[in-house]
Amino acid sequence: MTRQWTGWGPGGELPEQHYLIEPRHLAGGGDVRHVTEYLRASGWADKTPRAGSPLLFDSPDKSVRIGYDPGAMPPGWTVSGRATPEQPAWHVTLTEHVPVEIIAGLTDALTQQRLAHAPNVWAPLEEQNWATARGKHFTATSPDGDAWIQFHQSEPGKAHWWAGARTEHGRAWDAVFSQTTPMHLVQEFATALADPQPVMRPRGHVPATDRIRTTSVSVLPSRLAAWQQARVTAARSATWAKNAWAARQPRKAAPRPHTARSGTTTAGRR
Repeated sequence: MTRQWTGWGPGGELPEQHYLIEPRHLAGGGDVRHVTEYLRASGWADKTPRAGSPLLFDSPDKSVRIGYDPGAMPPGWTVSGRATPEQPAWHVTLTEHVPVEIIAGLTDALTQQRLAHAPNVWAPLEEQNWATARGKHFTATSPDGDAWIQFHQSEPGKAHWWAGARTEHGRAWDAVFSQTTPMHLVQEFATALADPQPVMRPRGHVPATDRIRTTSVSVLPSRLAAWQQARVTAARSATWAKNAWAARQPRKAAPRPHTARSGTTTAGRR
């Protein structure tokens, strides 16, 4: 099925063919700018050494680094958090064919204020009818059986979160979270993974598998750019609001050093 906007667009634009793909976990990697432009708009520092180098972004407080290296073995994403007094060091690896819309569930959450409620990784999966099973490892599986997320515990004290997807050709992608990864980040990843909304890919970037459903759409370049810009604008607005709120908070006064009053000594009075 093809949906089209008839005729030419403003200024003689010619619509371009794209495809809506579902389920999203089999849509392929997508455009990395979906992740990186949001980070940049959220105040993250682009530490990429030069054009063509692996991408590197540092959080404003330098506590988290996100990298993307298509030339690594295996190629893909890394997300690392340094140890703090409240949180041990943690690490996430995601292979290159994890859809960027699912990766953004994790990376967008790193730019936002953490909610006060206790995270629950399984809740968003169960809401979308993922099957959960308790065994040696606790696992949730997508309705089509082609994606999963698992709390994998090999022995007491040694565990990690593992997510992945497969097609008739074999493994499509993997994502591994260290046991110390903050739970709310795993939950946001799971929420994006289970989201039933399709994702869009341009012609020539549709995975070769019979396990996806595609809907052909014709999109004006200006319309596509506006959708992408809306996401960046939302990130800038949220960052501005967060910074404005922080600037209005009263600063704690530094403690004053104790000085002896005139006419007294540090020794006891006679």
